[in-house]
Amino acid sequence: MKPQTAAILENCAPTGWVVEPLARQILIEYGLPVTRWAWARDLENALEAAAGVGYPLVVKVVSPRVVHKSDVGGVVVGVKDEQGLREAYRRMARLPGFDGVLLDEMAEGLELIVGAKHDPQFGPVVLTGIGGTAVEIYQDAAIRMAPMSRDDARSALESLRGRKLLEGFRGAPPVHRESLIDLLVRFSEMAHDLGPAVDSIDLNPVFCSPERCVIADARIMLPRDRDEEPEEASL
Repeated sequence: MKPQTAAILENCAPTGWVVEPLARQILIEYGLPVTRWAWARDLENALEAAAGVGYPLVVKVVSPRVVHKSDVGGVVVGVKDEQGLREAYRRMARLPGFDGVLLDEMAEGLELIVGAKHDPQFGPVVLTGIGGTAVEIYQDAAIRMAPMSRDDARSALESLRGRKLLEGFRGAPPVHRESLIDLLVRFSEMAHDLGPAVDSIDLNPVFCSPERCVIADARIMLPRDRDEEPEEASL
């Protein structure tokens, strides 16, 4: 396991999961592509960092007590200017456990989901699927054991019912297939390296365009006793 990742997992063990900015640091350490982002812990820092990320922004709350950000109003999409950022920040600052905001670029492309789970019998397995609003309806996903070869990744993508979306459906441009394969292989290597140190990893969404594939959200859950759940704020 890489050193920064080991330190993050150790520090987050009492909480039971890894907040998104730290999860992104783990992904970066393993060479995975993420959207432009910044972690701001006060309003002035957020206003300065926004210039580097670039408007329009996605603003997300950072709190060890908020696992599901959207459920508590912890995500604002399409923030266009400083006024909108100020409003989003002040609203999120009232959420329990507030530890700043994550400023994220507005990425575009086909949405995919990528995840990993440590199976007690088989070890780490990787899931790849078409994401977006229809993900729960079609449940279109492929599962492979980690680590994956490039051929394994290609096979997983070819097995998807929605694979035509990757190729360019009804005039849409095809995604950058080699970038997606790279992402899947590196992610599977990370999942294999982390092994039982993590319970699950969810990358949702992953945006794939003709130019790139990039991770726009990440959640890492750590092993816990079955009767223990991360303490989460409710409004």
